[in-house]
Amino acid sequence: MTDPNQALVITTINPPTSAVRGFAAAEGWQVYVAGDRKTPADWECPGVQYISHAEQTSRLGRELPSNHYARKMLGYLRAVADGATVIADSDDDNIPRSDWGFPAFDGEFRTSQPDLGYVNVYRSYTDQHIWPRGLPLDRVLAADATLRAADLRSEQARIGFWQGLADGDPDVDAIYRLTQGGDCTFDPGDPLVLAEGTLSPFNSQNTAVRSELFALLYLPATVTFRFTDILRGYVAQPVMWAAGYRLGFLEATVFQERNEHDFTRDFESEVPCYLQVRQAVEAATAACDPGRDVEQNLVAVYRSLLDEGIVEKDELDLLDAWLGDLAIARSGEQV
Repeated sequence: MTDPNQALVITTINPPTSAVRGFAAAEGWQVYVAGDRKTPADWECPGVQYISHAEQTSRLGRELPSNHYARKMLGYLRAVADGATVIADSDDDNIPRSDWGFPAFDGEFRTSQPDLGYVNVYRSYTDQHIWPRGLPLDRVLAADATLRAADLRSEQARIGFWQGLADGDPDVDAIYRLTQGGDCTFDPGDPLVLAEGTLSPFNSQNTAVRSELFALLYLPATVTFRFTDILRGYVAQPVMWAAGYRLGFLEATVFQERNEHDFTRDFESEVPCYLQVRQAVEAATAACDPGRDVEQNLVAVYRSLLDEGIVEKDELDLLDAWLGDLAIARSGEQV
């Protein structure tokens, strides 16, 4: 039985994959798929609400570029209008395990020390030399980028986003794939929460967010494809800190059979991840004010990113369209 309060959103240009069918069969989740111009016109899958490109007629749908990953946001809007209180992200090549899901958003979890800067959470679940896409390259070999189990402590936390890991071909950067490659099977382990001032990249491939932070699902559209969800994740962290929420990670609950990629083209698309992450995080952190709400801080952050040359002017118009459509969807009206 599906639960409209729990939504899973995917975007695809492919016919229904085994991953999509797996999520559609997951108990307790309503699955939404946002199509694009390249998606087959006859796309259909039992248990899935499909939103075709032609149906994406809201202000955001009209202003977003076609054939772009950010059109996934039209799926988020449909889920919000249907009453979702939790929205999960995945891709059409992430096959859910039988125990796929996310922990409670409020509870007691093992937690890092604060103010450690950028850490490699993958190393908390494997001894393999591997790092997530978006980790600053000067932290890949840094000994203090690995969290020591002895330094973790049990604390109460309000989680804003959960990021689940992926076995098989997890989310790593093109440098890893071009120089090392190889699959990874992560070790099982308890959830891990990052305290304020301790950061990690997180993506949109096995992620869940609570309703208070739906605004932070915004995917920037004027940056490169391989930077869009990484920038979203780095923007979200200081905004969450200002609102009293934290980022949490959990063991692998999906297996990725990655769609075909050109690693060199991925590298070109990832260059901003290597060169602009620190600048973006510094700008975002400075722009956040605990006295403002989440949406106000989000707008302030993107204004700062525009000043830094990280996003283009059109980004602020798209963000305004997203927040306007989100307000309509929150009222229960389809957009």
